Amino acid sequence: MNERSWIHTLFSTGVILAVFLICCPTAYGAEADDPFYAKQSYLQQIHMNEAWDVAQVNTNITIAIVDTGVDLNHPDLKPNLVPGINLIHPELPPADDNGHGTNVAGVIAAMGNNDRGVAGILWRARIMPIKALEADGSGGEQRLGEGIRYAVDHGAKIVVLSLGLNKYSAYMSDIVKYAEERDVLLVAATGNEGNRVKYPAAYPTVLAVGGLTADGTADSRSNTGPEVDLLAPWDVFTTGLDGNYESKDGTSMAAPQAAAVAALAWTRNPGMKAYEIRQFLRQTAQDLGGKGWDETTGYGMLRADRMMTEMYLADMYEPNNRKDQAKSISVSKKISASFAGGSDIDWYYVDAPYDGTINLSLDMNSAMSASVQHTNATGVLTSKTVQGGQVIPLKVSKGRSYFQLQLTERGQTMNVPYQLETSFDIYRDPYEDNDKQFMSYVLPSRSLSIKGTFHQYNDTDWFEFPVEQSGSLRIRLSTDTARMDPVLLVQKQGEKSVILDKGDDGVTETMFIPEVFPGSYYIRVTNVKDYANPVVGEYTLSFEYDAKLIDPNEPNNRSYQATTVSLNTPYNGLLDKLDDVDWYQFTVDEESLVQVRLTDIPSPATMYMNLYDGALKPIASSMNTPPNDSQQLSGRFQPGTYYVKLNTNRTFDHHMYQLLVSAQPLTGGYTDIRGHWAQDAILSLSSKQVINGYDDYTFQPDRPITRAEATAVLSRAFNWSKQRAVSYTDLNESHWAYGYIAHAAQAGVIDGYPDRTFAPDQPVSRMEMTAMLARSMNMTGKRRGNVPFTDVDENYWGIGLLKQMKAEGWISGYADGSFHPDQQATRGEFVTLLSHLLR
Repeated sequence: MNERSWIHTLFSTGVILAVFLICCPTAYGAEADDPFYAKQSYLQQIHMNEAWDVAQVNTNITIAIVDTGVDLNHPDLKPNLVPGINLIHPELPPADDNGHGTNVAGVIAAMGNNDRGVAGILWRARIMPIKALEADGSGGEQRLGEGIRYAVDHGAKIVVLSLGLNKYSAYMSDIVKYAEERDVLLVAATGNEGNRVKYPAAYPTVLAVGGLTADGTADSRSNTGPEVDLLAPWDVFTTGLDGNYESKDGTSMAAPQAAAVAALAWTRNPGMKAYEIRQFLRQTAQDLGGKGWDETTGYGMLRADRMMTEMYLADMYEPNNRKDQAKSISVSKKISASFAGGSDIDWYYVDAPYDGTINLSLDMNSAMSASVQHTNATGVLTSKTVQGGQVIPLKVSKGRSYFQLQLTERGQTMNVPYQLETSFDIYRDPYEDNDKQFMSYVLPSRSLSIKGTFHQYNDTDWFEFPVEQSGSLRIRLSTDTARMDPVLLVQKQGEKSVILDKGDDGVTETMFIPEVFPGSYYIRVTNVKDYANPVVGEYTLSFEYDAKLIDPNEPNNRSYQATTVSLNTPYNGLLDKLDDVDWYQFTVDEESLVQVRLTDIPSPATMYMNLYDGALKPIASSMNTPPNDSQQLSGRFQPGTYYVKLNTNRTFDHHMYQLLVSAQPLTGGYTDIRGHWAQDAILSLSSKQVINGYDDYTFQPDRPITRAEATAVLSRAFNWSKQRAVSYTDLNESHWAYGYIAHAAQAGVIDGYPDRTFAPDQPVSRMEMTAMLARSMNMTGKRRGNVPFTDVDENYWGIGLLKQMKAEGWISGYADGSFHPDQQATRGEFVTLLSHLLR
């Protein structure tokens, strides 16, 4: 495809080096007397009347609108305008030749109570028009950056950006940081494509505003994702060109509402920093649906009245001192909170959209540091220390991860504010390194789909698809985000390549080759030329290969002809006759968890899988029910030889099934403890039926142990038979651990919290573990003797138990003399200490 022009038309969905407008695809208190005020129902939705009871104007700060300019002679705007600039034609004033900038300006500051037209959120204000876009609404990111910088350098306190583009830009990122460092609030629209949040709204310090319908739900066209901060009404009635008024819609009309409310709030809080105003908008937003932040509605709906009446909280996320109180935050945003001294613990959780890395930084007093305990979605625990301003990477799996933050200066008594910034890097796909054709990843010669990523700058992915039999081939390249504009290149070895890039941002590319011949076909997947940066998103590369195939395993129609299977190696086969039967055999050398998995069964065929032991005695059988194309048999197998027999009710010769036999050696019935430092303790207590693992034959020794799990283990270990009735708000008699907890409560080993909760899923700290085990042994602790560890003192609540347990040789700390009492205890640590006590 020819290289794109840097200019595009208004509302185009594809942007390379262009910026597009994001608009139009389209209680009681003080009221304005403007004639069209009745058409401005969105003002009632965000409770402007109540806010106007407090203030209606702010002429002390300047609000810049980087857009298509503003109608400089509009009677409802002219009194509120201050000099700006035209970056398209510098010799001319920033007059609007499109209408979009005028629409935005009216939402913010159409003159109120002037018996004319409409009322802006601010009745009197200082609006700086900056024309950075052409008459058709397009423009380059260079001018967008110049517009923001001009606004910052010429005294603007707020910059409104009702525009967007799909690509990340290092240049724009630097401009955004420039504004943040100079205490300027950037407010941007998320976009209207029902896809990912556009830039600049997607940068961590830009307030990203989505669109809200009249019935209080997120508009389906409003872009969503981890960068959304809040929503404001989608439909407005506002100023238009040539002194007119008109209805408009889109997130372009939502963003200026948030900016204007921010300016209004600055009238009662003139000393607040831009990041505090940004956090205040989040704090006062009205929850929509679930409580707290989510990627569809952010923190909720803009509430002007709350901004004008509520007090700013230094930490809006409290209470969050326990895991079950953890607050939801984005994987890609900057928030504000505080430590209420050294004993304060702050819990947060994030929902990672993919496997990858979360980069976490704390902006606080550089002389201080904080401990970070991260529990991955898979249960893996990581502990790190972060200095103020330092960035630490934390590996995450797709799903929910938890972060526990606490000052390392535990004796700190003063409140310590901090800003927590997160950013997300997607995983490196399993086909790397394949950036060059000679490094192409060789794919199996069959129909399949794979997922890849552009995890690094200028990432290029090459694949080789070997064709063994003549047939047809359809290649499809799709993506789950508009931040990618995928380009597909296909080349038969020794022949000329074909490049396909017919679509635009996020659009699927498809190539059909009606006749392919034996040989290698090379496929290159790239992001379009100007999208060189890493992208948070996945592409899917699919192959539909239709060829008459030959079963590589024949003859294997009898058990004595069975194909010998190597474990963890896929085998493909055909059943091209109704009387065809495929036999396979495999050997297990030691007790193992074996999985026999049959996949890629062609629809509408039903396949029957039968499993036999070495004497051909039936063990198990299964079948799939179309359209389900897979089935599995699994279990605990003793050493020996086993057979698999496959047959079908429908023949097929253009699509191969895949058989995979995998085996994980078992140690004491577990797949994940062999060689682990806690192995002996786990085996010992398992043999006594004190502990058990999970249904998937794992023990997960490095996973934090919960209060419920720890209580159950202790109850079984000490054979407590007496129990007392317990009543907690978060625990009923149907809970699996209720009986164990009742026994432990009677034994005086554990109890609930003052708020009448038990928090059964809350991780146990190393100190809580020590206390539970000590009480189980009827140890009461002693006050005499030296402090045993460097990170506790005589005032620590568990010092007596630590002294006794250390003196009697039950516990030991780390090599540096510390104990880390507040660190989460793992299942391996708990079991090892308990095993030591039971000797």
